[in-house]
Order: sequence, then C-alpha cells, then structure tokens
Amino acid sequence: MSGVNGPGRFDPYDPYGEDPDKNDKQNKQDKQEAVPRIPTPRASVEDTGGPLPDVPAPAAPLVLEHRVLKSLLGAWALAACSPEESAAVEEHLVDCGTCAEEALRLRDAVGLLHAEESLDLDPMLRSRVLEGCLNRRPARIPVPAWATPYDAETARLDALLQDFGDPEWHAPVRLRWYEGSEQVSRKTTVAGVIAHLTSVDGLIARALGLDDPLGPPALDDLGPAERTERYWRASYFPPTRASRPPWRDQTHAIIRTVSFAGEAAAGTGGGTGQLPVSYGDFALPLRDAMIDRAFECWVHAGDIADAVDYPFAAPSPRHLNRMIDLAARMLPDSLALRRRAGLAGPARELVTAGNPGRSLRLEVEGAGGGEWLIALDSPAAVGSAEREVAHVALDGVEFCRLAAGHVSPEEAAAGQLGDREAIRDVLSATAALSRM
Repeated sequence: MSGVNGPGRFDPYDPYGEDPDKNDKQNKQDKQEAVPRIPTPRASVEDTGGPLPDVPAPAAPLVLEHRVLKSLLGAWALAACSPEESAAVEEHLVDCGTCAEEALRLRDAVGLLHAEESLDLDPMLRSRVLEGCLNRRPARIPVPAWATPYDAETARLDALLQDFGDPEWHAPVRLRWYEGSEQVSRKTTVAGVIAHLTSVDGLIARALGLDDPLGPPALDDLGPAERTERYWRASYFPPTRASRPPWRDQTHAIIRTVSFAGEAAAGTGGGTGQLPVSYGDFALPLRDAMIDRAFECWVHAGDIADAVDYPFAAPSPRHLNRMIDLAARMLPDSLALRRRAGLAGPARELVTAGNPGRSLRLEVEGAGGGEWLIALDSPAAVGSAEREVAHVALDGVEFCRLAAGHVSPEEAAAGQLGDREAIRDVLSATAALSRM
C-alpha cells in the first residue's frame, strides 16, 4: 500500500508511488526518469555550523626487506608484533609461499606451548622430584624405609591444607570407627581432625623423647581417643587454622629424629625401629607405629578431602602395601581379642606356638596388594597354605577402608570361598582394627 494516503490521493513524498490520475504507461516512465536526491554533507549541530574535520588518511604500510620480515615470523606467531609489523608480515605472506609455510609451522608450534592442563598439582609430584634428586645424589642422612610412608602422607596432607581458607577449616567432618560390632562416629571439623592427628602422633613423639603436645605430665596409659578428647578440652576455643603449624612442626621433628637415629641401638629393644610405642592398652614397635600413623594420616586426609569436595588419591603402591601388610599382621591378635569378648566363634584347633594352624588366605588385589595367610585359632600359630580353610579376595583400597572403619564387613565387596564363619570373623576383626 506504499504511496497512498487515502482513496484517490497521491503521496508527493513517494516518487515511486502510483498516481491514480495517470495510466500505467506514464507511471512506468516516471519511475525510470526519477533520480534519487543525495544530500550534501553538512556540519553537525555540535560543531556550531563549522566545516567537518578532514578524515586522516590511513598510514602507509611499513616497507621492510624480506630478511626482516622473515625474522619477524616468530614474533608474529606469538602475537608479539606491533600492528604495523603484523600488517607488513601478513601482506608479505600473501606473496611469499616459503614464508607462508614457515608461518603455518610456527603457529602450530605455538599451539603446543599452550596445552590445557589442570590447575591441581599431581599429588605424586613431590615423591617423583625427591626420588629423582636422591637417585642423582643420595641423602647424607636418609629417612628409614619404614618412615617414608609417614613422611609422604604428612606432606600430602599438608599440601592439601595449604590453600584452605577459614570456611574450609570449619567444614564439618565425621570420624568413623568400630567399637565391638557397632560403627560409631564423632563430629568435628577439619581443624579438629588436625588436632586429633597432633595428639595421637604425640605417642611417637613421647617415645622418641620429644615434647608431648599434651604437655607434662602426660599419663602413659592414655589411648588415642582419650588423648584426643583431652587435647580438644585443653583448647580455649574450637580448633582453627592455628592447629596446622604445631602438627606440621611435630611431624618434621619426628622425621628428623628417626632419620638421625637411623638403626642405632636404642635401649634394650635393639634398633630404633624396635623402640616400643605405647597405645594405652597395647604397644607397637616404632617401625610399625610409623606405618600406623601414615595409614591414619591418609584416612583422615580422605575425610578432609570429602568434606571440602576435593579428590584425594591413594598412597603409592609401595606405601599402600606396607599399610596392608601391617593390618594383615595385626589380624590374629584382633581376632583373639574379639573371641575373648564373645564376638567371634570359638577356636577349633589349638596348636602350640610356632606351629601351623587353620588359616584363611587373604588376597588383596590391585596396586600394593598381595597374599597373606591369617592364623585363625591362635595369634601364636603360623599361617599355613596346607591348613587353608577359607579364601577372601578384595580390592586394596576397599580393604583399607574396612580396616579404617569406613565400611562394614557386610558392605566390603569381597570374593569369598570356604568356611563362612572364618570369613565373617576375619572381616569383622579387620573392621575392629579401626579406632578414633
């Protein structure tokens, strides 16, 4: 409906509108002869009517020699040239095939320099760097092999804590373990977990003659749970990020002390690794206590990582194997304690100490795994393949979670064959190894 204001009216502002008073031929002729008017530029209102400023002419491109342009290809690929140099290089690439091929190769190489990587450091980076350094130059005072898992796990936990802000330190954490046949728990925070580790690591510190975090006098018969409760009560305020430095200083002091002592004689117990460490109602030699503390450090680091939604890998296979081996060696005693408490089936075939008895084959799969023969009727008996009555197979990390009290014996994904009562008793004894 263009060009019509109403019935029978011609719109003078539409040069192509239809005139109802002319025939179609005249309308076509007018359309062909009409020439649109192009307005001339005029000054804007803002410049008070003065003439428009002249538009500056574009700058002339740089004229550079071929050798100079070729030397700029690397900087051009890295986007480090000035706009004038970039324009000169790009104009040159249109005419020079050799430089164009070289520029393409350089651009591909630049892409390799900016590969996408995770911001999270590999948790094994420290171990690999130390191993590479020690292969080139052995440490003058090496850390004993039985202390390296503790050194590694405390370092990994410290790396996890390094960038925590106040919200993360107060994130709720629930500690879980088994008492009898029931799983119990205790609610605390990330800072509270570190305070717990500090108090229990103090058992080793006391055995080595270092300062006890509970301070003097500390009772010798306090177990891990009692020490933790006393340490928490001694704090005037709930634990905060201030709990990290005492824990880390203590771990460094323990590592330094055992490293300087090496395998020198200590008391009447032989080498330093045989120094007894009291846990209240039982004792472990120092070499086993250090593995035990490494295991608990890893377990609680996992609890902390879960509380802040951060992934945390298992220990290296070599260290994981030492932790599993310690748990397997402690199973006969754990089974005997449960039997005395009426929580396990009675012994069926008692044998004299050192003789083979009925055994369960524990097969731990995955990295750090292996096989262990667990004596069933007496902790003094020797596991025997000939007297094997049951076989249990499960994953290494799952076995450790069971030993930490994080899964129940019924939930442990295990392949089972043979005496059902022996299998149930051994899995329950594994969960009974856990504590606060």
